[in-house]
Amino acid sequence: MQKYEVEVKSLLGSSERADQLRTALKAADPKCALVSKNKQLNHYFEPSTTLGSGGGALQQLAPVLAPHLGEESRAKLADFSVRAKSFSVRTRFAAEGGKEKVLFVVKASVGDDTSENGVMRMEIEESVSLSLDELDKLILLAGFTYQAKWSREREEYSSNGTSITLDKNAGYGWLAEFERMVSDKRLLDEARAGIASLMDSLGVRELPQDRLERMFKFYNSHWREYYGTDKIFTVE
Repeated sequence: MQKYEVEVKSLLGSSERADQLRTALKAADPKCALVSKNKQLNHYFEPSTTLGSGGGALQQLAPVLAPHLGEESRAKLADFSVRAKSFSVRTRFAAEGGKEKVLFVVKASVGDDTSENGVMRMEIEESVSLSLDELDKLILLAGFTYQAKWSREREEYSSNGTSITLDKNAGYGWLAEFERMVSDKRLLDEARAGIASLMDSLGVRELPQDRLERMFKFYNSHWREYYGTDKIFTVE
């Protein structure tokens, strides 16, 4: 079954603001729990100019990764190649509690915003039995190129049907993400309204899409200066 996500970001910046949000979450919902805490490397890819940016690029990628994906993810990838308005291909390495995993991720836009940072999206996220380097090489083999590499520390919380993550991102500083998943596209607006209400009660503001896109563009042009560091930039 296809699932849809609504994900809204808020730029916190400093560790003090992150602490304030943790306190507000606990005050609003005493049952709010820390689900996981991990470190991640995230690599973003884009199709080469010869493949273009549409479904053809995903169609090229599907047979290369098919032996390493489950049946459901293979079906989703085929679906995305037909329906997605835009998409973002990523790989992720996550380390938590001495355990490590590598994931293949595709975010596909179902609205007018972008697949990289959009609010309403479909997604594939599957753990694979490959190293990060091996998975990257397969995607590069399918005609993609690196867009940027990201590093971050992530805390994941759960509260009343909403997943909340606090990320310490290289370049961005602290960023909060509020996410709800639905199985019916008609419920997307309701889920978004619920997130907006929660954020308002916590005293955090949505990061406007246009500013987020400017930040994303700046990082993509300078990622080698920030990847794996604690450096932060400011883009208004």
